[in-house]
Amino acid sequence: MAAAGTQMDERDWGLLVLLSILWGGSFFFTGVAVAELPPLTIVLARVAIAAVLLLPVLWGSGAKLPESLPGWVPFLVMGLLNNVIPFSLIVSGQTLIASGVASVLNATTPLFTVLVMAAGGDEPLAPGRVVGVLAGLAGVIILRGESLDIAGGQTLGMLLCLVAALSYGFSGLWGRRRLAGVPPLTAATCQLICSSVVMLALASVIERPWLLPAPSLQTGLALLATAALSTALAYVVFFRILARSGASNVMLVTLLIPLTAILLGHFLLGEPLEAREIIGALVIGGALLIVDGRALRLPQRA
Repeated sequence: MAAAGTQMDERDWGLLVLLSILWGGSFFFTGVAVAELPPLTIVLARVAIAAVLLLPVLWGSGAKLPESLPGWVPFLVMGLLNNVIPFSLIVSGQTLIASGVASVLNATTPLFTVLVMAAGGDEPLAPGRVVGVLAGLAGVIILRGESLDIAGGQTLGMLLCLVAALSYGFSGLWGRRRLAGVPPLTAATCQLICSSVVMLALASVIERPWLLPAPSLQTGLALLATAALSTALAYVVFFRILARSGASNVMLVTLLIPLTAILLGHFLLGEPLEAREIIGALVIGGALLIVDGRALRLPQRA
C-alpha cells in the first residue's frame, strides 16, 4: 500500500461520499429484507455473497489464502468481532427500530473505539477524546427522546445496535494487534470467509433457511445489493481511500453515514423523520469531530 497522505482532493471527497452511500445503504437494504427474512439468514447472505465476490479480486491481485489452520485464527476472531456479532445485532435491532436510528447509533463506533483502545493501552485517553465520548453519549440520549422505557422494544433495539458498535471497537483493537501488515484486501476477504462459515452454522441451527418461504424479488435484490454494494464494493472503496488519504480521513465517513441512511429510510421506506433524530445526529457528529481533533484545531488555525 502506498504511503497515505494527509490531504484530501476532490477525488478523495467523491470516494468518501460514495462510501457513505454504500454503507448507509446497508441499513436501507436491511430494512427491506427484515420484512421477510430472519436476521441470521440475512447476515449469512450478506457475508457469503460478499466473500464469493471478493475471492476473484483477491486471486487476481496475486494474493493467497492462509495455508494452515493457525493462519486462519486471526481472521476468524476478526470475522466474529467485525462481521458476525455486529451484523447480527444490527439486523436484529432493525426489527425493532427504524433503519435511520440504527445508522446513527452505529456512528457511535469511533466513540467506543476510543474507550477500547485506551483500556487496552494502545492509545491514550486524551481530554479532547473524553469530551467527545461524553458528547456522543449525550447525542444518543437525545436521539432516544424523552421516553426511556427500558422494557420497550425500541430500547432493546437501540441496545443491540450499541453493543454492535462496541464489538466494532474491539475489532479495531484486534486488527491493530494481530493483523498489522496484512494486505487490506486479504484481511477483508479472509474475515468474510470465516464469517460465512460461522453464520452458516448459526443460521442452520437456529433459523433453518432452507425451510423458509422463498423471498420475493424485492428482498432478493436487497440481499444482493447489501452484499455486492454495501460489503464487497464498500471494502474496495474503503481501502482505496485508506491508501490515498490515511485512516483519519477515511473515518470521516462515519459523519456522513447517519444522514445518508436516515434520508434513504425516510424517502424510500417512508420512515418518519423527527426533530430529535436530527438534533441527536448533529450532536453525535460534533462529538466525532471532537474525537477526531479537527474541531479543536480550528481556533488555532484561525
